[in-house]
Amino acid sequence: MAEEFMEEHGNVNVTVDSTGSGGGFENWFCPGDSDINGASRPISDAEIEQCSGNDVEPVEFEIAGDALTVAVNNDADWVDCITFDELRQIWSDEAGVTNWSDVRDEWPDLEIERYGPASTSGTFDYFNENVVGEDTEHTTEYQPTEEDETIVKGIRDNEGGMGYFGFAYYNSNSEAVKAVEVKAEDGGECTPPSLANAKDGSYPLARPLFIYAAESALQREEVYEFIEFYLEQAETDMVQDIGYVPSSAEQRDENLEKLDEVAG
Repeated sequence: MAEEFMEEHGNVNVTVDSTGSGGGFENWFCPGDSDINGASRPISDAEIEQCSGNDVEPVEFEIAGDALTVAVNNDADWVDCITFDELRQIWSDEAGVTNWSDVRDEWPDLEIERYGPASTSGTFDYFNENVVGEDTEHTTEYQPTEEDETIVKGIRDNEGGMGYFGFAYYNSNSEAVKAVEVKAEDGGECTPPSLANAKDGSYPLARPLFIYAAESALQREEVYEFIEFYLEQAETDMVQDIGYVPSSAEQRDENLEKLDEVAG
């Protein structure tokens, strides 16, 4: 979005730093050092409080959808579909799962090599809340990183590898790793991650994506115009080409109406 905007507005520089949702809120947005924060989960109460302490009023815009993708090594022919309970066993700190055979007897006696986002990531937060659950904590027995390419490389290079990340990154690395279908807790069907399945709600790990703008920053013309551009483009094929579910026309109009109300 920044690149497209700057092509049309050569006098504006939109600087983008790559960090997790939580890291962005804590280290940049809430201290007042950035105008906008992208997030793959809603802002937390603690982050709102931190922002408030620095006179930063976050304005939320839901701008796309995602199919959080669980991936394994291409040679892991024993697993094509996995249940929420099995994911919980693998990624919980209390389950004591070391090998694939600890989850299903028919799976090989091979160590699970886990790769995933760091705890500063919104993807980590979403997975921890919606898969691992409230009764347990996310395992620390994995290799955390804020670089999706590191997760893909770890899975690709280890037969017992498993990890999770956003669909857009899987979409651009679909030959390097294998996506696993997910079966919902209510006993539904095994469903592969895809934009269509995220859009219609059939994929259990579908999630919304957001950007947050500081209300004071929206009073500046260049920030307002960038956000307006962003919200208008979020409903186009450009979002789908990247690997996300575009917002609906209704969502776009609601966002633009909120932008006008806040910016006055």
